[in-house]
Amino acid sequence: MKASKIVNNGEARIKIDFPYNREMISILRQISDAKWSKTYNAWHIPNTKTAFNQLKTLFPEIELPLKEPSNKKADNTTINTFLPPQNFNSKGVTIAVFGRKITIKLPKNEVDTRFILGLRYSRWDRKQFCWIVPNYPGNLDLISDYFKERITENLIYDELLINNKGENQRTIGNNDLLIIKTSTGRLKLLFAYNLELTKVIKLFPFHSWNSENKWWSIPFAQKFVDEIKIMAKAQNLNVLYEEEDKKAIKERISAFDIPNYRSCPEEYILKLKELRYSEQTIKTYKGLFEEFINYYHKFEISKIDESMIIAFLRYLVLERKISTSYQNQAINAIKFYFERVLGGQRKVYLVDRPRAEKTLPVVLSEKEIGDLLRATENIKHKAILMLCYSGGLRLSELIKVKLKDIDSNRMQIRVEQAKGKKDRYTILSIKLLEILRDYFKIYRPKTWLFEGSKGMQYSTRSIQSIMKESCVKAGIKKKVSVHSLRHSFATHLLENGTDLRYIQSLLGHASSKTTEIYTHITTKGFDQIKSPMDKLDFL
Repeated sequence: MKASKIVNNGEARIKIDFPYNREMISILRQISDAKWSKTYNAWHIPNTKTAFNQLKTLFPEIELPLKEPSNKKADNTTINTFLPPQNFNSKGVTIAVFGRKITIKLPKNEVDTRFILGLRYSRWDRKQFCWIVPNYPGNLDLISDYFKERITENLIYDELLINNKGENQRTIGNNDLLIIKTSTGRLKLLFAYNLELTKVIKLFPFHSWNSENKWWSIPFAQKFVDEIKIMAKAQNLNVLYEEEDKKAIKERISAFDIPNYRSCPEEYILKLKELRYSEQTIKTYKGLFEEFINYYHKFEISKIDESMIIAFLRYLVLERKISTSYQNQAINAIKFYFERVLGGQRKVYLVDRPRAEKTLPVVLSEKEIGDLLRATENIKHKAILMLCYSGGLRLSELIKVKLKDIDSNRMQIRVEQAKGKKDRYTILSIKLLEILRDYFKIYRPKTWLFEGSKGMQYSTRSIQSIMKESCVKAGIKKKVSVHSLRHSFATHLLENGTDLRYIQSLLGHASSKTTEIYTHITTKGFDQIKSPMDKLDFL
């Protein structure tokens, strides 16, 4: 019987290893807060002096940790795994990566300070005397490219697993593979860089990489778990398996990365709901407004004036290099609070809008659409892509289509409460109807036309994966998405002579100006135009 120190859920504990013995377990349970861990496959108790002495009394022959725990109140506090290394070089630049945080130690320099402040949520840590930057995708590359040869040390530590509450749970060692079965029926796979294991994961259907949290995920199936365990064993990896708490709520906002992080005021959310804004708009506005109020975290929200709002928007444009659409959304989110929640005058908080960027959507040709559908062998997947293209649906509209919305008599599809909370009808293709009938015989959906597990709506992520894989199989090199099928639908209608007003109605556009963009994409009439170059005789 042996005891060793561990960290479980951010808490210092003592792990007890011994062969299975029912009598020993009943004795061990006499210690307060003794628990069984699936992850460590062992029992563990609090790392406190009381529990330690009780363990010695119950099991005199046990091999104990070298150091007895102190009697301080901090015994059960979370262990801080984000402390920067003590060997910072004062002359050069030292970068250290601790899971979701990047620490930067460098001599004081105004130009470098402006660069670091341009990174979202960067902050100066007075206690550790270094800069701390969230390890968001691309941040480490930006920092490395900026400092280049000035970097004297570049330290990357074991990745940290962040639990559902955003707290440090434990470190994942270089020889560990952690498999977590989520409440949504997928497997999270966390491990240090391993090329062979990564190649195997990519062979599983609907695999995905989470760049923010640095884990792979695949659909749950026991055979998948067994295959991964076999591969891990061949790689001499220590496999840890656990199941996620179904009641756990994922909070992806980095509130725990920022001291005194301010959440969006409750009255802001209530006002959005009162005015019946969509869930997606509420989510977008909430994130944007939280970024704004945390930019001025030292000020009360009511004391933020017009000049500060303009300064923040300039920061977004000049330092963050945000897009025009992001800037417009940020303006709307800020104006909503001061005008609608607080009831301020519109003119006080009116700020200049950026000039709109004129970009054209990427569309597929009719031949490429045919290649795409031929490459999609699964009848359910084919029906999904066909419905999106033949009806010109948005992805959010596609997943909400119900069985009752398919009108085979009038050959129409009813789109309920789409963007702007508007209903509309679009056309139902004859070929799509035939595919849908075959699909229905096999899958027998009950409510939604396309259902996921347990009769729920099909996920948008799955549809995006279907589109991506079909494009690869069809050999389509264009950078397209599911929304490109909607653009292709409108463009092909226009090229076939459909009046722009009908296309506007089918797409559900509020303004004809939005629909007119397809006149700039269509190739209709281009065959009648000859380049002046063709008239020159220079060869």
